[in-house]
Amino acid sequence: MTIQENIPLAPLTTLQVGGKARYFAELKREDEVREAAQFAKTRDLPLFVLGGGSNLVVADSGWPGLVLRIAIGGITSSNANDGKAVLFSVGAGVNWDDFVAQAVVQNCAGVECLSGIPGSVGGTPVQNVGAYGQEVANTIESVRALDLKDDRTVVLPKPACGFRYRASIFNTTERGRYIILRVNYRLKRGGAPSLKYADLQEQFPDRKAPPSLAEVREAVRAIRRSKGMLIVPGDDDCRSAGSFFKNPVLGDAEFKALAERAAAKGLEIPSYPALHAQRKVSAAWLVEHSGFSKGYAAGAAGISHKHALALINRGDAKASDIVGLKDAIQKGVQEAWNILLEPEPVFVGF
Repeated sequence: MTIQENIPLAPLTTLQVGGKARYFAELKREDEVREAAQFAKTRDLPLFVLGGGSNLVVADSGWPGLVLRIAIGGITSSNANDGKAVLFSVGAGVNWDDFVAQAVVQNCAGVECLSGIPGSVGGTPVQNVGAYGQEVANTIESVRALDLKDDRTVVLPKPACGFRYRASIFNTTERGRYIILRVNYRLKRGGAPSLKYADLQEQFPDRKAPPSLAEVREAVRAIRRSKGMLIVPGDDDCRSAGSFFKNPVLGDAEFKALAERAAAKGLEIPSYPALHAQRKVSAAWLVEHSGFSKGYAAGAAGISHKHALALINRGDAKASDIVGLKDAIQKGVQEAWNILLEPEPVFVGF
């Protein structure tokens, strides 16, 4: 294990903003992770775990402690006892889309709609990553992690992870306790692809036979590319942290009040049923109907020309520029719709 000092973090994130890490280590083995954690503990250094850097805003002041970049690799698969599923064990440092591609090649359903999402496998359980009707909680069997509190490696079964919309114990009740080492998934062999979302269904008009997993994967990637949500070198709209705000999930009374407010403006709220009696509302629609259109610019920060939820670094933005735009959007949406948008990215060093 090698500990480096004063390493710039901006190049390691998709948003490309932020300062330096006082200490930095890239770790490829589980024993290295434990050793690095001990290094931080004995020196009383704050610890931050960096994955693919895709859902992250690093402060201009950087990180005063140790940043661990988990690079544990490896994808293994085995047949489940029932013969209907395939179990995948995937290192936390594996590129997420590489794993999805391999699952599709093996004709295993369950993650095809999550194609093209940037970042590493280890980051997916933290926010219960989801898109187009799928989320990783649907397929995760267990998570292998280093428990910093008890200084031991543990395997947390799915129920212990506390998955819910864009959340888990890893970013709520037990934030900072675990370092994810591997994630174990159960996928359905030969399963049909998921086509729950209208914009995905529209990719296959007048099809009599259902599309294959590979066709759905490519359709999802095409949609993400059109929205600037696929990392494409040279595309300024991709210099972002992905969707910056969560879609609000409202109760019946809240949704009714929002709909009435919209109707008074001659507008109709697009929505779709969420869990139980709640309704999930489009954060992008709220942003665009609060004075912040696609292509909006605020100095060095801005909004993607392709998607209203992608806040972008227009070239030489600082973290403070991104946060300033975030604050302005939140204020505008709250004033227009009485809803406070909740950010999706992790904020480090603020």
